[in-house]
Amino acid sequence: MHYITAGESHGPCLTAIVDGVPAGLKLSDTQINADLARRQAGYGRGGRQRIERDTVEVTSGVRFGRTLGTPVSLVVRNRDWQNWTDRMAPFGDAPADLLREVTPRPGHADLVGALKIDTDDCRNILERASARETAARVAAAGVAREFLADLGVEVFSYVVSIGEARFEEEDPFMTAPDYKPLAIEMSDVRCPDEEATEAMKAAIDRAKEAGESLGGTFRVVATGLLPGVGGYATADDRLTSRLGGALFSIPAVKGVEFGLGFEVARRPGSQVHDPIVLDEQAGFVRSSNNAGGLEGGMTTGMPLIVTAAMKPIPTLMAPLGTVNLDTLEAEKASKERSDVCAVPACAVVAESEVAFVLAEAYLQKFGRDNMADIKAAVKAYRQRLKTMAR
Repeated sequence: MHYITAGESHGPCLTAIVDGVPAGLKLSDTQINADLARRQAGYGRGGRQRIERDTVEVTSGVRFGRTLGTPVSLVVRNRDWQNWTDRMAPFGDAPADLLREVTPRPGHADLVGALKIDTDDCRNILERASARETAARVAAAGVAREFLADLGVEVFSYVVSIGEARFEEEDPFMTAPDYKPLAIEMSDVRCPDEEATEAMKAAIDRAKEAGESLGGTFRVVATGLLPGVGGYATADDRLTSRLGGALFSIPAVKGVEFGLGFEVARRPGSQVHDPIVLDEQAGFVRSSNNAGGLEGGMTTGMPLIVTAAMKPIPTLMAPLGTVNLDTLEAEKASKERSDVCAVPACAVVAESEVAFVLAEAYLQKFGRDNMADIKAAVKAYRQRLKTMAR
């Protein structure tokens, strides 16, 4: 199962096509729309979120609420397109008063993209490099999330820090973070701790007043995973490499940790590796989860816990210096309408990337044709694992 997206930030729409979807999967546009709404929410978002009200249109691959086993195509309309029809028209001549973007923003794809494709208008890059594209990813991931949920796997996320404001957890790697979904989603920054939420909001307020932007960290957690999903034989088999690559495909993500992450370099082995124990009901389990649910590139059966770091948004209301592409003189970078902080939204996008990797790994192990056969294969595998633990 994989996806491809198309569309520009201020074009008519964003489109996603999901291939490799098994037949017979129950799909809900209501659930996809709920995830799209979560991506748009969060304290510190900008004016674009007041314009767009993202909803999905499923245009192929689904009949009467169930997948057909053919590619699923999804469309998310851009309401802001009506304000850009002349400046982003696919055909015809450019308007006489067209303002080109010639002051590339440090930290964005503007300059290197212009150098790559030989253009003197950074808008040809920034329209696609915009975070707006991630709305299509979230819509597409609705397919992967429904597939995983049907097999008992749930994926969620929460914010750990924004700027210097941090949620101090007791020990999220002893077993798994056990936060109520409502506590996460009712927080303005998607953090399950009220005190940390207020500290993060205050940090965003200070950044906005200073014309700054803020990044932060978040965790993505997947529960209900079977052990042995993924592989160890080749680099491409390993879920660590697949998940890392998927998360780094989000342009703003600059760091990824599994379980303890970099902390493992500071501890001796006895304080890092997770002891194996035999449970009468669950079989082989771990008494801790420092590895974050992965060993040797495969799931251990413990919850997957991945932490990612998002950089601050490149668009600053007090912009940094740049070079004008026309005059080659020093100038201030452009100011595209933007957010002060989008860490809560980035966490939702990261859920989508994790869901796709896990869904494909399950399909590789248990078959691809239809949900009935896949569920039968999962049931047989569970039974074999119980036999091995007796």
